[in-house]
Amino acid sequence: MNTKILIWDRIVRLGHWLLACSFIVAYMSAESERWRVVHVVSGCLVFAAVIMRVVWGFVGSYHARFINFVRHPKHAWAYLKSLTNKKPEHHEGHNPAGGWAVLGLLSLSLLASVTGWMAYNNLGGTKLSEWHELASNLAVLLVIVHVFAVIVSSYLHRENLITSMFTGLRHGNLSARIKDARAASIFLYFLVVACIAYAAYRYT
Repeated sequence: MNTKILIWDRIVRLGHWLLACSFIVAYMSAESERWRVVHVVSGCLVFAAVIMRVVWGFVGSYHARFINFVRHPKHAWAYLKSLTNKKPEHHEGHNPAGGWAVLGLLSLSLLASVTGWMAYNNLGGTKLSEWHELASNLAVLLVIVHVFAVIVSSYLHRENLITSMFTGLRHGNLSARIKDARAASIFLYFLVVACIAYAAYRYT
């Protein structure tokens, strides 16, 4: 278990930080008319990043696929209970609770970006603006819980999980190791992200 292996490919890592940074910028610029364009562009990037993460969740590397980390809620509960023991469950990729957090963050980010786009285009009235604000605030709350959980898990597992989202490396069995995304795949990823974001912005 002391062997460090590649778990997160570069598309997962780049997509993770793209979504995180875009969401932060969108959230911080939400109340300012002066930064309205920045808010809209970053919101379009959030939408594009979520769409590509969903696609990668079906065609990406082993640990990136939803089928390999979204478990029944009872498994998530069992994992959370194991954190109270001296030897909590170890998972090379997302743990069962983390898997549900990923789905929650993607869903709320998608809801926030879509309702924001619709509200900006005067579709749905004030009710839609309220949904946009609610989804954004719930996403922030879930991010806080997620960061806290990562810090706690890092301490309990004696492993820096934040660093692993930069390097892609985690402790695990060699059989769980993946091959990294190729440069061509990364270029295609950013090209599609840019196209989706531009299309969303173009029709805003």
